[in-house]
Parts: sequence; structure tokens; C-alpha cells
Amino acid sequence: MTVGPVEYIVLGFPDNQFTGDIAPALSKLVDDGIIRILDLVFVTKDGAGDVAAVEYDDHEGLTAFGSIEGEVGGLLSAEDIEHVGEALDPDTSAALLVWEDLWAAPLVDALRAAGGVLIEGSRIPHDLIEPAMSDLESVG
Repeated sequence: MTVGPVEYIVLGFPDNQFTGDIAPALSKLVDDGIIRILDLVFVTKDGAGDVAAVEYDDHEGLTAFGSIEGEVGGLLSAEDIEHVGEALDPDTSAALLVWEDLWAAPLVDALRAAGGVLIEGSRIPHDLIEPAMSDLESVG
């Protein structure tokens, strides 16, 4: 089985305001076959600086994530959670999400069949690409 590129993001929620508001968008990506969730962990840091992982069924604002299809678990380690927790400000939460880009699996197969290899890839930060795209639109 070909595995598409695997990515991760850390989404921050100031004032520990976890909600399920992003769950429908994430669920649509899964349902449409664009991504496959490989791991999802919620982390919180209280005012005293204590860090904890939170299960979606242990927090009322996270129950919407329970219905999203995925193979959640096992990729993110306690060290990953600790690393993210250290970077959080007090009274802040985060969601750590690891997913496979299913849309890219056919490209991976084609690349391998052609004898090619991926040399490099990276995500361009939004704060860099948005101004560049605006500049292009203003010229055209």
C-alpha cells in the first residue's frame, strides 16, 4: 500500500478554549478522501504551567471529534506532547494533528514507477505566501 506524504500541525487555542468548531471541516477532509488522520492529541497547559494530554471524550468541547474517522493513536509520543506543552503559554491549549495526504498517493506511485525520488519538500508559511499571492493578483 502506498502511503502519501504525512504532515503534522499544531493548532493553538488561547485561554484553553477548546471547541469542536473545527471538527466539521476536518471531518469533511476525511470523508472526501483528501486526508487520513493518523494521530490527534489535545494538550492543555494550566495557569500553574502544568501540561496534560486531554482525550476528546474527557472534555465537553471536544466531543465533536469523536465521530471523525481515523486511525488515531500511536504516532505522537509523550515527548512530542511534552515538547508542545513546553512551548504553550499558561492557560493555552493545542491540538496536535498528524495526517496522510491521500490525494498525493497516486503521484507517489507515478514518481516511483518513473524511477524518480522526492528530493525536497516543505510547507510555505501562510504569512509568506498570502502577501506574495496578493502581489500577483494586483499585477494581473
